[in-house]
Amino acid sequence: MEQDTLSQRAINTIRVLAIDGVEAANSGHPGLPLGAAPMAYTLWSQFLRHNPQNPKWLNRDRFILSAGHGSMLLYALLYLTGYDLPLEELKRFRQWGSKTPGHPEYGLTPGVEMTTGPLGQGFATGVGMAIAERWLAQHFNAPDLKVIDHYTYGLVSDGDLMEGVSSEAASLAGTLKLSKLIYLYDDNHVSIEGHTDIAFREDVLLRFDAYGWHTQRVDDGNDIEAIAQALKQAQKDPRPSIIAVRTLIGYGSPHRQDTPKAHGEALGPEEAKLTKEFFGWPADKTFYVPDAVLAHFRQAVANGNEWEAEWNQVWAQYQQQYPGRARELEVSLNRRVPDNAFAQLTHWSEGEALATRAASGIILNQIAPRWPTLLGGSADLAPSNNTNITDGGDFSQNNPSGRNFHFGVREHAMGATLNGMLLHGGLRVFGGTFLIFSDYMRPAIRLASLMHQPAIYVFTHDSIGLGEDGPTHQPVEQLAALRAIPGLYVVRPADANETREAWKFALSTTDHPIALALTRQKLPALPSHQAQDLLHGAYIVWESASNPELVLLASGSEVSLALLAGRNLASQGVATRVVSFPCWELFDQQDADYRASVLAPQACHIAIEAACAQGWDKYVGDNGAVLGLDHFGASAPADQLFSHFGFTPEHVIEIAHNLLGR
Repeated sequence: MEQDTLSQRAINTIRVLAIDGVEAANSGHPGLPLGAAPMAYTLWSQFLRHNPQNPKWLNRDRFILSAGHGSMLLYALLYLTGYDLPLEELKRFRQWGSKTPGHPEYGLTPGVEMTTGPLGQGFATGVGMAIAERWLAQHFNAPDLKVIDHYTYGLVSDGDLMEGVSSEAASLAGTLKLSKLIYLYDDNHVSIEGHTDIAFREDVLLRFDAYGWHTQRVDDGNDIEAIAQALKQAQKDPRPSIIAVRTLIGYGSPHRQDTPKAHGEALGPEEAKLTKEFFGWPADKTFYVPDAVLAHFRQAVANGNEWEAEWNQVWAQYQQQYPGRARELEVSLNRRVPDNAFAQLTHWSEGEALATRAASGIILNQIAPRWPTLLGGSADLAPSNNTNITDGGDFSQNNPSGRNFHFGVREHAMGATLNGMLLHGGLRVFGGTFLIFSDYMRPAIRLASLMHQPAIYVFTHDSIGLGEDGPTHQPVEQLAALRAIPGLYVVRPADANETREAWKFALSTTDHPIALALTRQKLPALPSHQAQDLLHGAYIVWESASNPELVLLASGSEVSLALLAGRNLASQGVATRVVSFPCWELFDQQDADYRASVLAPQACHIAIEAACAQGWDKYVGDNGAVLGLDHFGASAPADQLFSHFGFTPEHVIEIAHNLLGR
């Protein structure tokens, strides 16, 4: 039995609450909380500046449990330190309607900074939070008044560090020297399948040395004094820091400690009893919290109120001395569109040809001067994605106010970093790459949607229209795959004017991510006065009769093809309508009358999109057809590819005649 000090009882309280929560649910992960409780306690009791009564206080330190499977560790800390998470919620761990789901969920549980569980995501997202802190501090702080000045902490696991996204993000963080990023590494050497040396043998700290991080090792995970000293050293270093703390998974469990069985299953009644006895805990009590321990933890409320009150004084002085900058920060924190941000944007004349990726770059640079907290970059493709903000400067170690981010060839880390920048608050961000490489960042996109974060993805080279680079770079299934993510809005503009409206929509959105699918090749502009109808998701571009017998539905570059075919069919006596269909998600939100007014249910329908046909059937119906691309492309000039694969007016006309029985 360990020495009975208040700190030790506090640590054991965390451990036993985790045991009881997992036992009550008969599922969960007790191993990490049992081993990592001392380091978490040390961080939360001595270093973390937060206010349990205001989880959204701007200048709080952020804490990410990247190893989200150990969620009971976090829930115990949140309850004990006084967040709005009653003990009853811990008793309902993993149950329907509780605030204590199996993995932490942002927006559900007060104090949870991000949704974690998919390993590596928390690590990489924390890099984005640290970037946001540095950029905002540089942009807004005055020499005499620091309104942004805090740390980003995280607890990461062996599994986190095995995931490739953590390597991508660590390399970026080291390059940028994000000194206010500090991670505690739960170095327990155990994963689900066994001890980690079956698949993971590198010297992790040497690896992080190579990334440019400050590295330290604590040999005993129960040594809270050594952990505290390591955290103090980390705070002093000008680099991001990782502290490897050697722990024993399932610590205190006589038959599970240091074994894979401790990872992801309840201890069971007998093992739970023995473990409690090891900690000197009453074995017949569940969810027991000694009064002295609770009072000790609840000091966080008084501390938090004091820290926030001090900051509020700084903020009040800042508002008085720098009212313009204070308003700018408030607008950005509340995700409001700055005044005149969309004023005097280019309107292209009908027929004027421009690639939508080029139009995107033009619109971005017309908005950016009026939106100072809009920033982003590309995964080493800015010249192709047109994501560079002219005169915005490059964000770097030496220029933390730069607005252009060089994420490197790290699509996955880029997606997670964008999430962190948004979750921190105060920024609107975008990231660019080729549509084909959205596959590399899909887990981060999915989390953005799950957390309702309005990341903007600039996906260019959106079809076989990219031409000679061939099938490795030509997206086929990516649009369908992105459309399958709940809450993600996929917008494929038909021309430069729709691209303008797509950016306005994206930047006006506050609670879901948006993917812009943009062309490499030039497209002729549609009638400019109609482009605002993009907000309906689909709208009538042209029709030969108000009661059509045939409706052509198309997105992106195929809209101009549909127009050519539609006008030809009309000249042959077919009452035809052409619909631009840039965003399924927006269209599905419209009322039934509007949808019917566009689709004309009595008509036959042909959907045209140079991508996987999956999903279009719900719009064309049983008496319809889809001209899609359900195979890979080829290396050749774009015009030749479109012709070879049947994306021609003649082929559309042929399909129409067959459909109409003519």
